[in-house]
Amino acid sequence: MTISSATYEQRRENVRRRLKDRGYPALLINSAANRYYLSGFELHDPQCNESAGWLIITPEGRDFLLTDPRYLDAARRVWSEEDIFIYSGRKFDALSGFFKSNGIRHLAYDPKSINIFEHEQLSELCELRQISGLVEDLRLIKDETEIRLMEESCALNHKVYELLEPKLQEGVTEYEISWEVEQLFRNNGASELSFSTIVGVGPNAALPHAIPGNNKLREGDLVLIDMGGRLGDYCSDQTRTFWVGDKPSDRFLTVRDQVQEAQMAAIKTLRPGLPIQHAYHTARAVFEKYGVAEYFTHSLGHGIGLETHEMPSVSPIAKGELKPGMVITVEPGLYYPDWGGIRWEYMVLITEDGYKIM
Repeated sequence: MTISSATYEQRRENVRRRLKDRGYPALLINSAANRYYLSGFELHDPQCNESAGWLIITPEGRDFLLTDPRYLDAARRVWSEEDIFIYSGRKFDALSGFFKSNGIRHLAYDPKSINIFEHEQLSELCELRQISGLVEDLRLIKDETEIRLMEESCALNHKVYELLEPKLQEGVTEYEISWEVEQLFRNNGASELSFSTIVGVGPNAALPHAIPGNNKLREGDLVLIDMGGRLGDYCSDQTRTFWVGDKPSDRFLTVRDQVQEAQMAAIKTLRPGLPIQHAYHTARAVFEKYGVAEYFTHSLGHGIGLETHEMPSVSPIAKGELKPGMVITVEPGLYYPDWGGIRWEYMVLITEDGYKIM
């Protein structure tokens, strides 16, 4: 299952309509995920300090893909060649001529996705105007194809946990677990990991984003594993916390029960129209009931899709309401530096009348 070219065209039309409605000029797209969402061209940039290319979406209806010679053949596969512009080492010198020949005198941009150097260079070529989150607002709501792709990606995540759990034996290191996770994802169809796998044994599990090291599993340890893979271009992200051995400690069972109670309390409130921050406060209220809220140290979750962390943030200060088609994570955790931590995470789809755990 793939996204059709007609879908990409419709997405660009949705952007164009918003530009017209708000009286904005042509829009620069230089975020990799937004570029891919609107074109199917290059989901990733080659390096954190390099770009695979930009899109320019115009209110008038002609859109451009700007890239360098390395990507010309890839660009031809998704874009009309007459609307592809190739630049090389002197990028902004080339763009000067391109802007003049295509009458681009004003350009809207998202300040979160442009660096100071690019802003300075572009401001010499045209008048710039800020606009934030226009494409991200569209990405908030997944269409039917995206939801199916995300269900498949999440199902693979479940499968990897099932295959992984028997391998969590005494003597295995955090690093070896993370390598096993990557192999299981790739061997079962994922193109890559969604993010670097988090593995924390014992007290390391109190680090919400623990980096796997050489710590070995021992009988009577807990191990927190937060992992995700990319399947069909869409990310999964789930966390589980396991006990090594046959007899989990009373403390492990108590903390796990508190975390899962908080998670389900929040999930059961999810529905269209719910203020997003309400989900966070519902989970926190459970921890407050048990007197452990100070050990819940992060937001409840986040949106997920082409990127692992997307809008909306499910935080105590989140703005807005839930809408059908949103996919969020719900991942409360409790973290004790002298002992460890437990986090439990599901991906949840907001439906027309409630929610669905994916």
